[in-house]
Amino acid sequence: MSMIPGLERPAPVPNEQTKPFWDACNARRLVLQNCTACSRLHYPPTQKCSQCGAADTLEWKEVQGKGHIDVFFVIRDSRIRGFRSAQPINFAVITLDEDPGINFLSNLPGTAPGKVPVGAPVNLIFEPTNTGQLLPEWQVAT
Repeated sequence: MSMIPGLERPAPVPNEQTKPFWDACNARRLVLQNCTACSRLHYPPTQKCSQCGAADTLEWKEVQGKGHIDVFFVIRDSRIRGFRSAQPINFAVITLDEDPGINFLSNLPGTAPGKVPVGAPVNLIFEPTNTGQLLPEWQVAT
């Protein structure tokens, strides 16, 4: 059950490229592609390294998922059906501490809409969709 009342998170549809990411989420782990040739992390998953161009050097690497809030906005009139009954709702850009070039979106469960402490540290949690697939989310660290 979601920690945001009324929120029905849309379930992703994994494909061959993204399945390892979603399988790891179901095991409550956050993995990113890592290029073993140049040590660049990638999210979202890609077919080749955006830094060195290598296609056969991408491996999955577990990361801690700690980060901070870069920026946020509040959705008050979403066209996404699952978000309508939870509005207003936060959408925050989370920058990972392990790689400032990697960003995720989060609804910040437990944080009131518009009461987002920009720059605050966040911790990784996992929230279920209506199919049971877990999604990475972040909460303000206490």
